Amino acid sequence: MRQFDIATISSPSIGEAHPDRNTIRAKIDNLNKPKGSLGQLEELAMQICMIQNTLTPALNSPHHLLFGSDHGIEREGVSVSPREITWQQMINFTHGGGGVNMFCRQHGFKLRLIDVGVDYDLSDCQGIIDRKIAHGTANFLYGPAMSEEQFDIAIATGAEQVDACAGEGCNVICIGEMGIANTSPSSIWMSIFGNIPLDECIGAGAGLDSPGIKHKREVLAKAVERFKGKGADCKIQSSEYRVQKSDCHLRQLACPKNNNTSALHTQNSELHNPNSDIERTIRYFGGFEMVAAIGAMLRAAERRFVILIDGFIMTACALAASRLYPAVTDYMVFGHCGDESGHRRMLDIMGAKPLLSLGLRLGEGTGALCAYPIVDSAVRMINEMNNFDNANITKYF
Repeated sequence: MRQFDIATISSPSIGEAHPDRNTIRAKIDNLNKPKGSLGQLEELAMQICMIQNTLTPALNSPHHLLFGSDHGIEREGVSVSPREITWQQMINFTHGGGGVNMFCRQHGFKLRLIDVGVDYDLSDCQGIIDRKIAHGTANFLYGPAMSEEQFDIAIATGAEQVDACAGEGCNVICIGEMGIANTSPSSIWMSIFGNIPLDECIGAGAGLDSPGIKHKREVLAKAVERFKGKGADCKIQSSEYRVQKSDCHLRQLACPKNNNTSALHTQNSELHNPNSDIERTIRYFGGFEMVAAIGAMLRAAERRFVILIDGFIMTACALAASRLYPAVTDYMVFGHCGDESGHRRMLDIMGAKPLLSLGLRLGEGTGALCAYPIVDSAVRMINEMNNFDNANITKYF
């Protein structure tokens, strides 16, 4: 796996002067308002100032990344939605007809659609970036969802997309997904990384009834039991997993030419990588779109972006990312608490304070997009409100 250099937000960028927390707090407290009266907006302003190392933060060229992929576990009937919904929705997004399109238009986000594993040929579909790794993951009821190579490529693809956004002046990013059955790996990650009984992490997804939820629990429990029984033996047969691209573009993302130690690192990853068990868990159950989202989160934090986190699936990705690099959460703003079972508990595990609670469970990044105006308000507060001295108002505290 590609390595990232993610500093805590209290660590300044190299060579840059930066205000400390006390200086930022003093500016916020001297705005012409009762101390603390703007509540969570003040906390957001503090966080964004610390991320950007400035007293005058800015939200520039906001982008929304939506990664699409299919899941092998869908074949086990764990979702009420049929598999073809993934590719149909991806095409719908190119026509501007999805919920994500509406909110991107409303809030000024540039939408990037990335196919990392949709089980349909979208290569000729204008408006979709072709980074297909395979036509969906393998069925994790019987073995790992993806190979180590595919995992590395998915991480690198997410990072690549963040770099592309940065090239357009972006410093705030929202991430969403499209992948039927992706609540299943999310529930398992929540259980394993949050140390929570699996039954308490499984919900209705896109609308399963009670018998459907019972079946989903049985399937996921069996998959986890088999995974734990395999222990370290999570190797897969290369004939079962094929990287879609043979033109080396995706391989180069995962193993850049200037990395002379990449082959040696791959051979000795189990010996030298303290995160190997975490990576193994992520790739055993995750979808390509979910792993790409993790790569995007890690690269965005490395670049000191503000990262908007959406609902249950993206919070599960954030949880997994935080197990790899704990400092990544410093850069995350959690948009909302959704209606999917377990989302609130997962937010609590991460110590997150979501901005909204609207009963949303659409996915696509829509909840995070809805929360963006609140983030914008926090930035406007610290930049545009007058202070007591300039307004000739007595400071009474």
